[in-house]
Amino acid sequence: MPIDLYSHSRTGLALSRLGFGGAPLGNLNRRLDDTEAVAAVTAAIESGITLLDTSPLYGQGLSAARIGTALRRTARDRVVLSTKVGRLLSPPRRTGGPAGSGRASYVDALPFTPRFDYSYDGAMRSLEQSLLLLGTDHVDIALIHDVDGWTHGAEALDGRFAEAMDGAYRALEQLRAEGVVKAIGVGLNEADTAARFARAGDLDAVLLAGRYSLLEQGALDDFLPLAAEKGIAVLMGGVFNSGILATGAVEGATYNYRPAPPEILERTARIEAVCRAHGVPLAVAAGRFPLGHPAVASVVLGMVSPGEVARNVAAVDTPVPPALWGDLVAEGLLRPDAPVPG
Repeated sequence: MPIDLYSHSRTGLALSRLGFGGAPLGNLNRRLDDTEAVAAVTAAIESGITLLDTSPLYGQGLSAARIGTALRRTARDRVVLSTKVGRLLSPPRRTGGPAGSGRASYVDALPFTPRFDYSYDGAMRSLEQSLLLLGTDHVDIALIHDVDGWTHGAEALDGRFAEAMDGAYRALEQLRAEGVVKAIGVGLNEADTAARFARAGDLDAVLLAGRYSLLEQGALDDFLPLAAEKGIAVLMGGVFNSGILATGAVEGATYNYRPAPPEILERTARIEAVCRAHGVPLAVAAGRFPLGHPAVASVVLGMVSPGEVARNVAAVDTPVPPALWGDLVAEGLLRPDAPVPG
């Protein structure tokens, strides 16, 4: 069955409700086989996934290079390509500032060092680097990456926010006006910072990672209503909270890139028990849940093989009984005001 599309009225982009997240293609935490990684992208496109998301951070350009290889094997107009600005890649000997790799760990990445640069010129250069890595003459969505306390620390956030709005945002706004990109926005890890950007600028899209899931619905308080009001397409990443909502409450489960604490393990086990009672895998419910909100255009999942693509496509098409959501609410495991998929 074809993957449903979300037609974004502001930009005319047709976004598949399941998006392809490119972070794992940068050898996130483990080395991937090149052939299989490229085959995963090709399988995603052939399955009807239109949204492909990457960043210079992911493997210091390795993710973008692998996606670019797959793009050369298909028509460019079949995909909506999203990348990010805010980091520049340099050979280590030429690095002029602090590295900007954040929390992620990439194995056997390309031999470049990322450094933060949210200036106007830095955004222009970053996008040019991405075009070269991707082997294309344009991207559809350009997002300012990781301007949040999660990445920089709360004490540095105001300065980074001002730098991004005065620099990278102006650059992307100009590129949108010139038709070089169709949509601009931010990609980050905090719902309150996403709302701050949405109020400060004219955004088309926001990629929000990990902040709207079966374990966290705080984005309902401010950001998601604001996105719906402004017509911002929300691309929801991190819907498994870095692992636990995919694996369940098993030994070694991770939550927000750290070992899951006891209270999260207990809550996840209770959520999984409700899902099991309805015959629905936890990962299926976790992947489907964000799509119930009218502002959420796509759930962006990392995929590293054709088999994983096939499983995720099948999961998106798996029906979830309405009673499951009702039982989660009744058990105090889901906010009553959270919209759920029909």
